[in-house]
Amino acid sequence: MDKAAELLTDLFERVGGMVHGAIEGLTDEELSFRVDDGANPIVWLIWHLTRVQDDHIADVAGTEQVWTSGGWADRFGLPLAVTETGYGHKAEQVASVTASIENLLGYYDAVEQVTLAYVRGLSDDDLDRIVDERWTPPVTLGARLVSVIGDDVSHAAQAAYVRGVVERR
Repeated sequence: MDKAAELLTDLFERVGGMVHGAIEGLTDEELSFRVDDGANPIVWLIWHLTRVQDDHIADVAGTEQVWTSGGWADRFGLPLAVTETGYGHKAEQVASVTASIENLLGYYDAVEQVTLAYVRGLSDDDLDRIVDERWTPPVTLGARLVSVIGDDVSHAAQAAYVRGVVERR
């Protein structure tokens, strides 16, 4: 395995540890707790980071998203378009995202497995491949993966913070 693949594997595995640590053992009510009416609950934060990772990895890998291929969209049954990832959601849309801990972890773990299989197969040279020409400069695969990891860590840390608030109520 190339050094980049080893590094990316380690980073995505760490995100998985953060996700599990933020939600394991919580009730559905605790997952949906909002610090205030405009705040994002844990359930939305984890769903969103997983949807973005699923969307972006499927795009660069040229595969179908786990959300649809694995039947997760049907299991969640959210009142949102199947293409929604949570980007730009308003407070009402955030509140519409509900899920059991089993579905949240099941979906995250399925996306993590696909992600890890993909990044383990990358060579160092693969990271220079242009994956999005809509930006200046164009986005490389390496930049896209770093962006996904950054987004994942931010949202997992936010979820961990909200968990702390929930536990101290």
